[in-house]
Amino acid sequence: MKKKSLIIHESRMLMLLICLFSAPLFAQENNYSQKSDFWNHVRFGGGIGLSFGNNFFSGTLAPSAIYQFNRQFALGFGLSGTYNSQKNYYKSTIIGGSIIGLFNPINEIQISAEFEENNVSIDWDSRTGFANENYWYPSLFLGAGYHARNVTIGIRFDVLYDNSKSTYADPWMPFVRVYF
Repeated sequence: MKKKSLIIHESRMLMLLICLFSAPLFAQENNYSQKSDFWNHVRFGGGIGLSFGNNFFSGTLAPSAIYQFNRQFALGFGLSGTYNSQKNYYKSTIIGGSIIGLFNPINEIQISAEFEENNVSIDWDSRTGFANENYWYPSLFLGAGYHARNVTIGIRFDVLYDNSKSTYADPWMPFVRVYF
């Protein structure tokens, strides 16, 4: 009889231990199944540019990422780097970053606002007589475009455009924007 109650007691203890140790295991498993969907809303894009001419070279690399809050709103940032060279005239580097906001009032139309800040460094050839330059230049682009799937084609305008300092030839610029 004593042996039987000891076996029952040991069985109950074993069941209690199994329950105690398995509960945290199930809780742990549940935590892993409740992963954040943050990365499902992040989209990547950017641009690559190469230009060659008569003793001229220009190369640009500009990766970017946006967070798609919903079908209408997205917010993101980008980095950019450009190297330009005109033989016997100048070499320049332009390094910067930007913050972009996108709004789609309807699926086919995208409105954008992008603030960009660039550090411009120009090393003039000594024969030009120009002093080397290093300055920061801001741009604020307001744009609109036709949006289909992950591509937008449109035009944007730099409201802070300064003809003497801008890294762009004109305040009006067409664009093609792609995010995956």
